Amino acid sequence: MAHILTKSNFDDYLNGGKVVLADFWADWCGPCRMVGPAIEDLHNEYDGKAIVGKVNVDEENELAMRYQVMTIPTIIIFKDGQIAERVVGVRSKRDFAELLEKYI
Repeated sequence: MAHILTKSNFDDYLNGGKVVLADFWADWCGPCRMVGPAIEDLHNEYDGKAIVGKVNVDEENELAMRYQVMTIPTIIIFKDGQIAERVVGVRSKRDFAELLEKYI
């Protein structure tokens, strides 16, 4: 299961030395549910190489505001604690994998 990213652990993951893929999502969001299985697969495939996690915007509104997430799903790739890339909307698992590969 993908890491659950919260305001209490988010900075630890960002500063952990690995690329982080953060999926900003919500339970009620249909497109988010479409992306969910790809995120879970990526979590398993990139275990040890990158952090793949999910931020529930309803529960972690502060993080959503911090990164100016206005539309979900929003996928943000962080490298060295900084935003490297941001993608909004549904994409394929392959698209997300290619994003990760660019920064690993």
